Amino acid sequence: MKLGILAHTFGQQPTAQLAQTIAEHGFNSVQLALAKALSDVDSSNGKLSPGLANEIGEQFASRGVKIAVLGCYINPIDPNAERRRADIERFKEHLRYARDFGCSMVATETGGLDTYQATHPDGYEEKAWSVLRETLEEITEEAEKWGVHAAIEPVSTHTLHTREHMTRLFEEIPSSNLGMLFDPCNLIKQAHVTDQGAFLRDVMETLYQRIIVIHAKDVAFNAQGEKINPVPGAGILDYPLFFELLKTYKPHIDISLEGVTAEEAVPAAKHLREVWNGVRV
Repeated sequence: MKLGILAHTFGQQPTAQLAQTIAEHGFNSVQLALAKALSDVDSSNGKLSPGLANEIGEQFASRGVKIAVLGCYINPIDPNAERRRADIERFKEHLRYARDFGCSMVATETGGLDTYQATHPDGYEEKAWSVLRETLEEITEEAEKWGVHAAIEPVSTHTLHTREHMTRLFEEIPSSNLGMLFDPCNLIKQAHVTDQGAFLRDVMETLYQRIIVIHAKDVAFNAQGEKINPVPGAGILDYPLFFELLKTYKPHIDISLEGVTAEEAVPAAKHLREVWNGVRV
């Protein structure tokens, strides 16, 4: 099982110290969001370089930790054109240097579903979709230039909030350099709970060819129907089935643990590895 963790789970630290901390906690890969995780690196727009990326990558690699994916969580549908342009340029810069960090993926989510509700009440979803498509077309073009992947994460309250939306995205932007970061807990809705197996199978069987990285946490819904994220094993996600599908469709895919504290990370990882090892396909 290739189980890593979001690097900033352990707070913002100097690069070498953070890499050592992650290794000591038993993780051999990370999703690295530079601004969230590294206290000794200025990753603002224009500051990255092959040399800086190599130095960071080597600090992790020397401790047996691979940078599996760069997290660059922008708002690709920001109504403020100036902020959106800065975000796009930031993401493109991460794409350019991803290989120098030792990875081939840069990940983002897609902005709130209700972003344009006030300005476009009769068509806010399609307005957000058009802005998102324009942004991702530019980002994908950059990914193609550098032979890397833009990993897009759908979320139940965001512009991309269903399997059907992801299917549409890949139909409208068919580039193989655009992939999906699949976090079942982010995509699952309360309506899926009664037949979670159908939900998981539908996503995996339909989109497995475009899924390139996984997030692992857990999910539940409180009495008010609000989504919460307990530690893995304390929620409702059918991990045995999910792992069976991963082993069948995406063997050896990178998985990043999230939604846990530093103190919860090791026992959560132990639980997930035990479930994984118990699944036979």
